[in-house]
Amino acid sequence: MAAQHGARFIKLVDEARGRIRECTVADVLARVQAGEQFLLFDVREDREWAAGHLPGARHLGKGIAERDIEETVPDLDTEMILYCGGGYRSALAADALRQMGYTRVISMDGGFRGWKEAGHPVVQD
Repeated sequence: MAAQHGARFIKLVDEARGRIRECTVADVLARVQAGEQFLLFDVREDREWAAGHLPGARHLGKGIAERDIEETVPDLDTEMILYCGGGYRSALAADALRQMGYTRVISMDGGFRGWKEAGHPVVQD
């Protein structure tokens, strides 16, 4: 079950969503199946990542994304799709990366929860 979010948090996310691009779980699956090239980042906490993540994803927790992104992805035009548990934290992370100059950042609405609920594959390391 999804956590209840406070009104100020929802407002912050909604404002970020007005500045970023979003896609659906189905969009990401279709792009993966088509062999499209993009980086897929899981911005959840370490324990969430360890419990399972999307195939091909790399872990870059929201708490360190802004600090580590320049070394991890030096090209500002690299296409990246970010996801979290449900699409809130990834929207905030996408907005932060947009503010840092990254031009092709997308947040996956529905997140890991939506991916799993749709029956798509999940991996554990």
